[in-house]
Amino acid sequence: MSGVSSDRAAEAGQQATDPAAVDRAAGWLASAGRVVALTGAGISTDSGIPDFRGPAGVWTRDPAAARMFTLDAYLADPALRRRAWQGRRDHPAWSARPNAAHRALVELERAGRLRAIVTQNIDGLHQRAGNSADLVIEIHGTLYEVECLDCAGRGPMAETLARVDRGDEDPACLDCGGILKAATISFGQSLDRDTLRRAGLAAADCDLLLAVGTSLTVQPAAGLVEVAARAGARVVIVNASSTPYDPIADAVLREPIGAVLPRLLFGSPPG
Repeated sequence: MSGVSSDRAAEAGQQATDPAAVDRAAGWLASAGRVVALTGAGISTDSGIPDFRGPAGVWTRDPAAARMFTLDAYLADPALRRRAWQGRRDHPAWSARPNAAHRALVELERAGRLRAIVTQNIDGLHQRAGNSADLVIEIHGTLYEVECLDCAGRGPMAETLARVDRGDEDPACLDCGGILKAATISFGQSLDRDTLRRAGLAAADCDLLLAVGTSLTVQPAAGLVEVAARAGARVVIVNASSTPYDPIADAVLREPIGAVLPRLLFGSPPG
């Protein structure tokens, strides 16, 4: 990563328990005209969707579950695919509701100051909260569609889950008979080039990047922080634990996301 100035390093050491750090970050956000939010699993935990790497994360509680998100393992193991389809059918995203942090980003868009939301999440909660679909860049795909790994065909997840409910435990593509999976990015699977390009352009074109609820350990999404910083944008990180990019952030805040994000953006929860 690029060098870090002593001023930035000092700012990054501030914690959200210091009210001045929150007030300082809120002032930067108030004056920013082009904000990019980079969101991860932590923004959705208040909606009942567990993260992956946190203390109560999916992979923390069940390390073997990570195999379902590894492309080679998914392709090779029918039993793993059957388990994955049961997990998709029972995913908490279907009943989850947007929380105060999601709604705060909707208000930021309505204020005309949101450049984009680059999200690592697949739960669709930003759109369900009211953010415009064309401003939400789903860098890791979406749970709401399926894709065929053979013919690249896509379709609604709901239709495939209905087949699972009828007893088809490992549904195949109806067009070519190929293996289906959620239209999400697995380990070992390439990101969509156009989606990645849009995310990079947004990060390079903002005056403040707000990283929320992400460990910033998964590339290339995490690298967008440095793209923004190199372009001269301020960087504010809101996350429960430290990240590799804390040293280049202007502020690092540890307050609960659902409480601090509305305060940062508007001083109080949006109506």
